[in-house]
Amino acid sequence: MAYLTIPNIQISAISACVPKNKESNRDFNWISEKERDFLIQTTGIEYRRIAPKHITTSDMCFASAENLLSTLNINRDEIEILLFVSQSPDYFLPATSIILQDKLKLSKTTMAFDIQLGCSGYVYGLSVISNLMNSGKFKKGLLLVGDKSSFSPSKTDKSTYPIFGDAGTATLLEYDSKAEEMHFNLQSDGAGYKAIIIPDGGMRNSYNEESDKMIEVAPGIVRNRKNLELDGIEVFNFSLREAVPNITNLLQHNQTNLEQYDFFIFHQANKLMNESIRKKLKIDPKKVPYSLKQFGNTSSASIPLTMVTELANEFSNKKTTILLSAFGVGLSWASASVTCNNLKCLPLIEIE
Repeated sequence: MAYLTIPNIQISAISACVPKNKESNRDFNWISEKERDFLIQTTGIEYRRIAPKHITTSDMCFASAENLLSTLNINRDEIEILLFVSQSPDYFLPATSIILQDKLKLSKTTMAFDIQLGCSGYVYGLSVISNLMNSGKFKKGLLLVGDKSSFSPSKTDKSTYPIFGDAGTATLLEYDSKAEEMHFNLQSDGAGYKAIIIPDGGMRNSYNEESDKMIEVAPGIVRNRKNLELDGIEVFNFSLREAVPNITNLLQHNQTNLEQYDFFIFHQANKLMNESIRKKLKIDPKKVPYSLKQFGNTSSASIPLTMVTELANEFSNKKTTILLSAFGVGLSWASASVTCNNLKCLPLIEIE
């Protein structure tokens, strides 16, 4: 197991941004009204925020980061590391993080790099930036995490299009010798890489004349090889198989139990999947917040977005112990045990 224990780093504040444009799954007329009702009931997703063509993931992350820095009056010269986690970067190259370093007017001494991860990205990103900050005793760091997931599904694919929404987030971390340790359990299994995939467009399968050809895979599922493909049954089975032992092994590793946590913040995959995990762990439903109904599955942004929209008041002026759990594309999954002290969650930003 890839366990990490990281001292001296505190999550100080989180900001999140979504597109102002809202779509309702009740208007998804590619499928019947009965199918729409069933989809909303099982996934828990009624609305999603969809970015227009000119808005990228980095635009949403920039708005979130600028909000943190300006609202909290942060000295930008103290930001010593910027990590951007996304599967929808601005370009193949250069790294989006380096562009954001300049746009945010951070010092040229700032370390900046990208990590290409989706569903598990926030927990993985949190482990990487915290470890580096602890090793270098960096004063402050920015973890920018998000995805414009709506760019890849086919609008005629009922298995993907009604599920994914767009969001970008920023998390401010600070070096604090009094901070309680963070604990992580990080795992992966590339044997399942085909379960969530965009087949064409990379170096393995470059664009060709067949890439745009629309194919009816099954009733209600019409897509091409540039669109996202999702094997829902495989992803569901994987999540139930791996998320629970990943969490219980972390608890065993850091010698805690479920009752010691105030909240369990899961990647917002879909309601049926997450509720199945919650019930297997026998967690009180009051401790498991959801942002799914209003925002859908926002990939790597879903955990911090849920913290901002559902738990802002719960974090204010108190100590809160939380367990984060993320699982999905890769296949990749991870959990983290984190204690927050007066975590500031700024009001949600909308851009258009």
